[in-house]
Amino acid sequence: MKQLPIYIILFLLLYACAVKSDQDIATHHNASAQYTCPMHSTVIRDTPGQCPVCGMDLVLKTETVAANNLELMLSDTQIKLANVTLQEVSMGTIGQTVPINAWLAINENFTETVSARTSGRIERLHFKESGKEVKKGDALYELYSEELLTLQKEYLMAKVQYERLSELRYKLFYEVAEKKLLLYGLSKEQVSALNERNLKDRITFQSPISGIIKEVYANEGNYVSEGSLLYKIENNAQLWVEAELYAKEAEYIKRGDKVSVQTAGIKTSAEATVIFLSPELRAGTQIMIVRATLPNPTLKLKPGQSAQVLLKHSQKHSITIPTDAVIRDGRGTHVFVQTDKNTFAPRVVQTGIENFDSIEITAGLSAGEKVVATGAYLLYSELVLKKDMDPMMDMSSTHIH
Repeated sequence: MKQLPIYIILFLLLYACAVKSDQDIATHHNASAQYTCPMHSTVIRDTPGQCPVCGMDLVLKTETVAANNLELMLSDTQIKLANVTLQEVSMGTIGQTVPINAWLAINENFTETVSARTSGRIERLHFKESGKEVKKGDALYELYSEELLTLQKEYLMAKVQYERLSELRYKLFYEVAEKKLLLYGLSKEQVSALNERNLKDRITFQSPISGIIKEVYANEGNYVSEGSLLYKIENNAQLWVEAELYAKEAEYIKRGDKVSVQTAGIKTSAEATVIFLSPELRAGTQIMIVRATLPNPTLKLKPGQSAQVLLKHSQKHSITIPTDAVIRDGRGTHVFVQTDKNTFAPRVVQTGIENFDSIEITAGLSAGEKVVATGAYLLYSELVLKKDMDPMMDMSSTHIH
């Protein structure tokens, strides 16, 4: 009976040690749980809450640490804020691009002169000065002509005879009289509207094309003879692009080739077709002229405007990625490759041909992989901030595969 208290005391001591051990483990576990901001890794708290810098919810620090020391795991919010987009690595065509200074010029094949179809007196000019826009079918000038008045009468006589007698010969007379009026510049509508009551000694002539009045050669009240020049109209719906090439650059271009053209104020490139290569060099130089036709349906481009022709050559089929996906520093070139969902890792690559928007990858990437196309430099900065290291320094001994 005297030993009973001793067993009780031993039992109580063991129980107390066990409870203390569990409490120590729990305390140690809670102490190791730290929370940090997804955007500001220097913010570390022992309890959940909000970031004092940006207000984002804190997350367990272990959630932002990837298994690989060079990998970077981001939340969906981070990816959205950093504008991180992915592009699958694939084969594409790439070549060297040489920008050549050029200018836009009037396409003389789309320029039309308006001359008097018959002699007479200019009664009215609807366009008296250059620079005015005219549309096809707009009234240009009014002409008084005895000859046209006579032709109108002949047409009406032939028309009446044909309608009354319906004989083949009168039909031929009628068609010939109608064709004469059309050849003299009247429209079909004007001819159809003619009758004995509205014979006109002043005929209104219309513009044959849409464009800009370049020159006005006539004056109201002047008498003109058949063939006298009255207007010069430029149609700018298609322009010429003219550029100066060195003799060596001319090896990369030929008639019928498509070239990209960039102009000030227009973000997207336009496509022009080469139609002319000068057969001789400009006197005293090694320069020759190349000319291409450039569609201008919206008329936004103007003659005399400066431009650049992007001359591409040495085209080949290779792995290409966007230029913005490549990060360069003093130690080399690398990209960020997606290794898992929202997880990225830097990888050393070797590059080849580069143009304005694409770059050739000669080693380091395989078709089918996904690289960060936009936001790569933000990932680079985030990796330096979180890991407190330069990823290229740790990758300096990495072999390109």
